[in-house]
Amino acid sequence: MGMNLGDEVRVTLFGESHGVAVGALLEGLPAGTPIDELRLISDLERRRPGRRLLSSRAELDLCEILSGVHEGKATGAPILLLVRNQDAKPRDYAFLPDHPRPGHADLPESVRTGGHADPRGGGSHSGRLTLGLVAAGALVREILIARRVDVVAHCAGIGGIKARYSQESQDSEACKLLNCNDMNAADEMLTLVHSLRKDGDTIGSTVEARIEGLELGLGEPWFDGIEPALARGLMAIPGARAVEFGRGADVVNMRGSEHNDAWGDGPKPIGDDADGALGGMATGAPLRILVHFKPPSSISIPQMTLHLPSGEMRELTIGGRHDPVLAPRAAPVVEAVCSLIIADLMTIRESST
Repeated sequence: MGMNLGDEVRVTLFGESHGVAVGALLEGLPAGTPIDELRLISDLERRRPGRRLLSSRAELDLCEILSGVHEGKATGAPILLLVRNQDAKPRDYAFLPDHPRPGHADLPESVRTGGHADPRGGGSHSGRLTLGLVAAGALVREILIARRVDVVAHCAGIGGIKARYSQESQDSEACKLLNCNDMNAADEMLTLVHSLRKDGDTIGSTVEARIEGLELGLGEPWFDGIEPALARGLMAIPGARAVEFGRGADVVNMRGSEHNDAWGDGPKPIGDDADGALGGMATGAPLRILVHFKPPSSISIPQMTLHLPSGEMRELTIGGRHDPVLAPRAAPVVEAVCSLIIADLMTIRESST
């Protein structure tokens, strides 16, 4: 089962949404790497459910480091990160597997496993497992800091409301709640999310990430290039539907004379949103990434969908505690995936020289 990411720096996810625990096994963190537990706590808090207007699942997300760390530093052995589920409610999913939810992977996973999957809240396919990515990403951030590489992501869009990118976090309540660095846009977004919560509906959204400080030439050609490696990891985040780099889909309306970035002092490309990678390798310019997420599939509005035992279309109303939008809690996940992949590419490069 493909629940691991990376080669030299490798993370393997485990657990189920409404099982005993979720977490990650992190391998390849060099011995002596400082373990910043405050960053771990802070990153998990940004992803945590239970915040107003988002999922009301009341999880504390207290992370236990069970191996691979001694006296505040990595030992070089695998690091086991575990968070125990404290507010699981499997009874909310008693209708499964007989009445698979629209927009979810319940039915494909049941078929894939011959009916032996854990269907509660999506089981091992749940967004709850992104907790392991965030925990592992917090620890590998030290590799990036040592090389002066910075990864920042925020909620850049909810529905038609777009936010400006900023590396500086904003202090408003809306910005903190939505992980958005644009105060004006965050206020509009919060009003929209509030109305969606009342309607029992959901909406699509976007996370923007920027990676700065990448050394010119970092990355491998073709399938291990920076963009292919990042796209593979980012598209595995539950609900992700598209990934754009640089100027993204806008390039289809541009001419080469508009799109080409001149090489300037550094050397690095110059211009607004200049390409941060070419041929799978870093150019020295900031790498801009947009990850677009679908509307969360769990809505409280009744839906007609197939009831497997009867073969009839029947009404299904989904209970449980779900997010009306994904980007606010996905922003730290995007940061973590980018951190893990860049740390892996750096380690691959260093081990080959």
